[in-house]
Amino acid sequence: MSGSSPAARLQQLFEGHRLTPTQRRIAHSMVRRAGDVPFLSSVELAELAGVSQPSVTRFAVALGFDGYPALRRHLREVTPAGSVAGGGDDAYNEYQQAVLGEIENLRHLAELLADPGPVERAGRLLAASRPLPVLGLRAASSQARGFGYFAAKVHPDVRVLDEGGSMLHDRIDAARRAGASALICFALPRHPKEVVDALAYAREQGLTVVSVADSAFAPVAKCSDLLIPAAVGTGLAFDTACAPMLLGRMLLEAMCDDLPDAQARLEEFDTRAAARGLFVE
Repeated sequence: MSGSSPAARLQQLFEGHRLTPTQRRIAHSMVRRAGDVPFLSSVELAELAGVSQPSVTRFAVALGFDGYPALRRHLREVTPAGSVAGGGDDAYNEYQQAVLGEIENLRHLAELLADPGPVERAGRLLAASRPLPVLGLRAASSQARGFGYFAAKVHPDVRVLDEGGSMLHDRIDAARRAGASALICFALPRHPKEVVDALAYAREQGLTVVSVADSAFAPVAKCSDLLIPAAVGTGLAFDTACAPMLLGRMLLEAMCDDLPDAQARLEEFDTRAAARGLFVE
């Protein structure tokens, strides 16, 4: 930490905290002016970020400090002796920090996968379910659609549930009546209450719930039979989800291992795609 840039230290301070859009604006302003921040008053930081002074106080409390003075005191303590306001040439900008944050998330995922057991178990559960419901709403809908797109190439019946509303429970019922035994859910911040309710209902109907979530303590944990965490990046105005996406691909790989005809299905798809001229080589 002592050898890291001021921006890097700030980014590490913000990691793991769920910040509101206003608080993220403050965080971004602090990263951009990383060398100056330990010497700014709460009023000056509020003006820099274009927010109110009470918002800066609430931001400091959200990070676990008693108030902004305690946060500023902490920043001064971790600033190396001789640092000059304005930062040095080694400071990373916010876009670089977002990339580095995702690299760190992927490193944590790699460490988690030192035990492949949970992913292998999930693969068996998903491969055995006919049909296979794939749930993901709002921010997680793209994760669900991406997983469903590839899963459909090897699994005989994939049903993507990416829209909420009164029909969601009906679609879960339909999948269960058709023989589904498991459901996979992608759950990302901010967590819609509807997703938690849908998973609780799915379990009531006898489905085994496999979840990919940003944390082992995500709201969906209480209604998941197997949850595998993959952190999201929080360095930009909107979360980035490289680790959850990669984990989804790993679950597809594990599922393929338990589908004996997976390779044949892929080869059949490639043959048909070539015959139709589907892709440009």
